[in-house]
Amino acid sequence: MKVTHLTTLKQLRYPEFWLVAIGAGLITIHLTLSWKADNSNLLSNTILYWAAISSLVWDKRNSLNLKSEIFANIIGLSLIGVVLLKSASLTSFGVFLYLTPFIIALSLALLASDFKGLNQYKGELLALFCLVAPKIIPLSLINGISSLTAKFAAFILWYTGSNVALSGNIIYLPTGSVEVFSGCSGVEQIFQMLGLSILFLLMFPQSKKQTILVPILATSLGFFVNGLRVVFMAILIAKQQQEAFKYWHDGDGSLVFSMISVLFFGLFCWFLIERNDTNKKDYSQ
Repeated sequence: MKVTHLTTLKQLRYPEFWLVAIGAGLITIHLTLSWKADNSNLLSNTILYWAAISSLVWDKRNSLNLKSEIFANIIGLSLIGVVLLKSASLTSFGVFLYLTPFIIALSLALLASDFKGLNQYKGELLALFCLVAPKIIPLSLINGISSLTAKFAAFILWYTGSNVALSGNIIYLPTGSVEVFSGCSGVEQIFQMLGLSILFLLMFPQSKKQTILVPILATSLGFFVNGLRVVFMAILIAKQQQEAFKYWHDGDGSLVFSMISVLFFGLFCWFLIERNDTNKKDYSQ
């Protein structure tokens, strides 16, 4: 008992211990807020992102340059203060809930390694930025992606034999129509897949060619699956299935398409890892 007590006291003297404790507390606060906001998509994404990023940082902990200056500490502590104050007085769950993971990671990185050491965490920070990117990118870009999604969905409907017409972002069928708003553009799903591709490349470094291929395939998969989701929504409207439309559009059914994207991307990543392992074995022989 005495040895354990002394070990704990020694750990409390190290700044790394407090960084881990502060980080764990802030992450718990954000996950709690996401749960209270009833935002299943954000909650599942942040759990996945935090688990991967925590593992990445832990794996390279011995090679990190943990040296910070007073100015970086002030900025880092100020960002943490903003997160705590905003979390305590949060009345609406908007952009801040998506921005919080990036702020938490940035503040911890500043406390740990100063501005000069941020380069050590650039991949992790970029992955977390993908969570908030769909909320802050220009509306013109979102509208452009909405238009592409509408054209893609209309083409799939036409190719499969439906009598379809397209006017702007509105897809007309003989018995109904759907409009592809910004929320159905697929922007969130595209950036979700981009963030996952970054995490995969951080955890399993690939060749230069594959490093370019993986994000392109991930974002394309996000766009393609979301386009099929719009096709499905249009078919439900055409068949006057309003209750089913609400479930698959706003309810838990909307998460299924996101899971499909992640599943297919996971299979592709598994294929890359297996292929690289096979190549290494053949080369060693």
